[in-house]
Amino acid sequence: MCYNVGNMPGENETIIRLEGLTKRYGYGDAASFALKDFDLTVKRGEFIMIMGPSGCGKTTLLNIIGLLDTATSGAYYLNDEPVSRISARRQARLRAKKIGFIFQNFNLIPDLPIIENVSLPLVYSGYHKTRRLIKASEALDRFNLKEKEYYMPFQLSGGQQQRAAIARAIVAKPEIILADEPTGNLDSHSSTLVMEELKRIHSEGNTIIMVTHNPSLTVYATRVINMLDGAIDTDVKTVKDSDLPVRVEEKTKKHKKKNKKKRGRR
Repeated sequence: MCYNVGNMPGENETIIRLEGLTKRYGYGDAASFALKDFDLTVKRGEFIMIMGPSGCGKTTLLNIIGLLDTATSGAYYLNDEPVSRISARRQARLRAKKIGFIFQNFNLIPDLPIIENVSLPLVYSGYHKTRRLIKASEALDRFNLKEKEYYMPFQLSGGQQQRAAIARAIVAKPEIILADEPTGNLDSHSSTLVMEELKRIHSEGNTIIMVTHNPSLTVYATRVINMLDGAIDTDVKTVKDSDLPVRVEEKTKKHKKKNKKKRGRR
């Protein structure tokens, strides 16, 4: 069953809001647009898959959301805060703590063992090296890669490298995970393993935005967006906002608030 995008009772909190976002390259008659007057609202806990032909702006959109690129015009609000007012230094901290990245080509550093690759996002969080490695080892154990944590990237299969890349993406417990064709270089078996891992991560309340060319993967999504010429062509939700998963941290916060209110009434 599909639900048209719109306001529904019990919607989850908005985590990303894009208003009139435009990304232009060049000027005058030579100008081209990767994104044009692009509007998008993302609720916490959504698993969005973005599809569309090559050159329609999918990766540009992901890079802007991930604070790796900036729009030419328009507004981007992250947790209701305008990104344009966030300093470059703080944006770097937000990328490290709040946003996890998964790339098609894995982007593992070839001369670092897997455990150190996975621990990299924790550098910006101020963890001591020993603590970083402990947390990285725990993340790798979750993906059945603990016995390979001191292997070099070239010693792992493509599927194992991508699972290590996912471990790196979640090690800092980010609110948002951005995946750009994460199964593009994998065989069907490895692709299924990676998607099942992403499904498990999403079930824990994480927000995932994923670019893909593979329509068969949309069964994992709660929302499917098709892009065309830098804009949204179709946008369909398959799960009500009220049914989206909630992060454990959010459940704990709500429980504490509820208990606080009860104590206040006594």
